[in-house]
Amino acid sequence: MAAELVVIAGPLLGSRFTLDANELRIGRAGDSTICIPSHDAAWHHCSIRSIHGEYHLTDTQSGSGTYINGMLAKRQILERGDHISIGESTFLFTTQESTSLSYTTPDTTGETLLRACTVIHLVRAIAAISEGSERCLLERQLIALLSDLMAIETGAILIGNGSEELERIAETNKYDFAFQSVLKEMIRMIVREGACFDPEARCLGVPLHVAGRLEGAIIVRCNAKGLSDVDAQRDALGAIAVLGASALQTARELEGLRVKANLFEEALERNSGIVGESAAMKRLLSMVDRVGPQDTTVLLLGESGTGKELIARAIHRKSLRAKQPLIAINCAALTETLLESELFGHEKGAFTGAVAQKKGKLELAQGGAVFLDEIGELAMPMQAKLLRVLQEREFERVGGSQTIRLNVRLIAATNRDLSAEVRRGVFREDLYHRLNVVVLKSPPLRERPEDIPRLARHFVNRSSARCHRRVQGISEEAERMLRAYDWPGNVRELENAIERAVVLGESDRILPEDLPETLFRHGDPQMAPIFASVGEAKRESVIRAWAQANGDYKVAAQLLGLHPNSLLRLIRTLSLRDRLPQF
Repeated sequence: MAAELVVIAGPLLGSRFTLDANELRIGRAGDSTICIPSHDAAWHHCSIRSIHGEYHLTDTQSGSGTYINGMLAKRQILERGDHISIGESTFLFTTQESTSLSYTTPDTTGETLLRACTVIHLVRAIAAISEGSERCLLERQLIALLSDLMAIETGAILIGNGSEELERIAETNKYDFAFQSVLKEMIRMIVREGACFDPEARCLGVPLHVAGRLEGAIIVRCNAKGLSDVDAQRDALGAIAVLGASALQTARELEGLRVKANLFEEALERNSGIVGESAAMKRLLSMVDRVGPQDTTVLLLGESGTGKELIARAIHRKSLRAKQPLIAINCAALTETLLESELFGHEKGAFTGAVAQKKGKLELAQGGAVFLDEIGELAMPMQAKLLRVLQEREFERVGGSQTIRLNVRLIAATNRDLSAEVRRGVFREDLYHRLNVVVLKSPPLRERPEDIPRLARHFVNRSSARCHRRVQGISEEAERMLRAYDWPGNVRELENAIERAVVLGESDRILPEDLPETLFRHGDPQMAPIFASVGEAKRESVIRAWAQANGDYKVAAQLLGLHPNSLLRLIRTLSLRDRLPQF
């Protein structure tokens, strides 16, 4: 029984692979018969072998699984019409029988559903390819499928925007002469009448509409059996057209989403969230561009608040794993027991409170990357476990025995001097060397003061939108104060200072009195009492408005001329919660 696999979804869309007596291997390995260039596939994912005329699929159980008709399969005999899914890739298993244009009645409801799903897959695939041999192959496969459902000799699937484009496509594609000569007139009949039948040409045609627009047509030529019951053939083709139009609409929507996603990715490339034009930042971003496409481990060093997570995300966006998740874990925020469960997951009953199986962050990040923030805070026992995972690239869930292969990129960050921690004996030297492959240092804000105005304006725009306040910029006096301060909390401290200024300020520009008092103590100590008095006056204004509104924060905000959310932020910033009754 001659058989083949036709790719109807995924990076190899439209490809065709003949099955013979030799074993066919599918995977990411370069020597695979079908090499899938995607992290969704394991290195050696599955194989298909002919045994006594039947084709047996065997999953190697080394990847995310092989699905046949939506069901996870380990070993299964393939049948005509089966869909084999590996990540984003979907293969249609066909045999020589399925390519003959002879009408047969589906045997079961299950087979009918499978064929309906195949119609949807193939229409989407055809819509994704404008022209060429791959498109012709997919169209032939779809017409062969329609011949199993209807009594037809041949057919055409035309997908384009409007009648003129459909006619052009009908001229471009190669059909038998008698059929191609009537396609233009059939398209015009479809535009005039919708579903139509030309008895002289023995042709049925139906439109494919998307959002009220003509986006395609299906035209078939009936055989003698079909002519004996044209109404039944018209009904069958109409039902197929409904499936096709639905699939085409989905394809168009996906195409639109891809365009938006590409534009969004381009915007991210232009603006990674890392703001700065200083020489130090240019050097850092240059290193990000070089390191990103590699798969090596990266260690980010820098003081707290310098944007190490932003750098990690910029590295991930430039990597080959960018379409997979980046999972961030703060090692300092969890106890040793909770961190182990967060990293590796746990089985049901592994400890008190483990009422169900839980996948860990490492498992959720398969194919992507893990960002371990504050890795210098890891306890020694967890350091040993993490080292084993990095060396062996495998782990077990807490309380489990099944070994899970790990395919992630590791990005770690710390504000500590890990080499000094190694000398003190609180950080493992072998783990340090495993992490210390490529090291990037995020410069503190005091080393790039020329970036402070640009960063401050960026945070003004963001905070004013969040607080629903129109703030147009920063006064020269306030900007001088921002540049003069050494910012021990770095970018995070600057962002908080700007948000406070946006909430407290009353003018359309950030003024010196809107900034935190620490900036005045650092700049001009004689001015600190004056601005402290300004802050106290604002506290009294809020307290009076709160009393007049009887504790209704929305009414109080209206009295103060603020947005309710801005008032709540102002109360938090001025530490007024304990002084306001009924808060």
